[in-house]
Amino acid sequence: MENVIFISPNFPTNYWQFCRELRNNGMNVLGIGDAPYDQLSQQLRDSLTEYYKVSSLEDYDAVYRGVAFLIHRYGRVSWLESNNEYWLERDARLRTDFHITSGFQVEDIPRIKYKSQMKAYYKKAGIPAARYHLVKEYKDCAAFVKKVGWPVVVKPDNGVGASDTHKLDSDEELRAFLEGKNPAVPYIMEEFVHAEVNSYDAIIGPDGEPIFETGNVTPYSIMDIVNDEDNSIYYIVKDLPEDTRAAGRAAVKSFGVKSRFVHFEFFRLTRDQEGLGKAGQVVALEVNMRPCGGFTPDMINFAHSTNVYKIWADMVAFGQSRMPVGEHCFCAYAGRRDGKPFRYSHDEIVERYGSHMRMVDRIPDVLAGAMGNQMYVAVFPTREEMDRFYRDVLEER
Repeated sequence: MENVIFISPNFPTNYWQFCRELRNNGMNVLGIGDAPYDQLSQQLRDSLTEYYKVSSLEDYDAVYRGVAFLIHRYGRVSWLESNNEYWLERDARLRTDFHITSGFQVEDIPRIKYKSQMKAYYKKAGIPAARYHLVKEYKDCAAFVKKVGWPVVVKPDNGVGASDTHKLDSDEELRAFLEGKNPAVPYIMEEFVHAEVNSYDAIIGPDGEPIFETGNVTPYSIMDIVNDEDNSIYYIVKDLPEDTRAAGRAAVKSFGVKSRFVHFEFFRLTRDQEGLGKAGQVVALEVNMRPCGGFTPDMINFAHSTNVYKIWADMVAFGQSRMPVGEHCFCAYAGRRDGKPFRYSHDEIVERYGSHMRMVDRIPDVLAGAMGNQMYVAVFPTREEMDRFYRDVLEER
């Protein structure tokens, strides 16, 4: 029986389903986390062969000792995974230290985590990318701005989500950013791209070929949602556009992706932009070597009448999956921000769209910055019905 170590199986809260499907495929699922065992859900406990608690997942030595203990107790580990952006580097270090070869190693991290290093792989794939500059001093930044024009976007070169991301519109804002930035963090500055975000979400097999593909659309900037404390919306597409599919597959080949659930983000230009392309064209944004965050895996299941947790676990166990994909529809996420004067109350929204609703819940504070405080997930056969849902959920008095 193969052994799989799953890091932080209790967070995000829906990730216990990866463990369940691994267990259903006959694998020993060994969890390492910082939550007490008695605080794990019963579903997760039933999915784990053993759970090793550490005082903090930030403590590498403690997690290392956990992996060593589990290997001593159960033997060789064939997979170690968290499927979580925050732990990608930690996962790679553990794999390298314990000679677990089924995933990214320490040497792979720069090209998959540093936004500046991703550019060369996009170029290799034939996908245009925004011009950039690694932030050093004011003089260099000002020269870059003179070349590309205002506004520019500045963010950590190795960052998670939209955290510490800034849109700068003037020389005054640039000087203020340089004065207040974290001196220990390397930042990348990029030309501003007028676009919506389209993603390629796929489970890639051991041969580098996709086993399952879909995508989502974020009409508004996550950066603006976080910085402006605005509502959040995105949706799973009913059918993946062919240009997104082509760009996603080209990026998979260029980055050398095998045996992973991935979330690649692309810009779809909303206007012609010199050096990048015409309105409607797909342009590179960044690669994320893990599933799209939050409840997106569940939304994918709702949109395509399938089970991506099982497809991923089948890929791990068998290198392929026969999990059927059923009827396609749009799956919409709407995240309301607390304190806004919405036209319709929570109860009115639930009553109006009850037959379409698949999830209604409060968002954990750690995710609320990008996803809002109160979320609604609903499915619709047409774009028109989905647009009406968004108007009703987010319209203010």
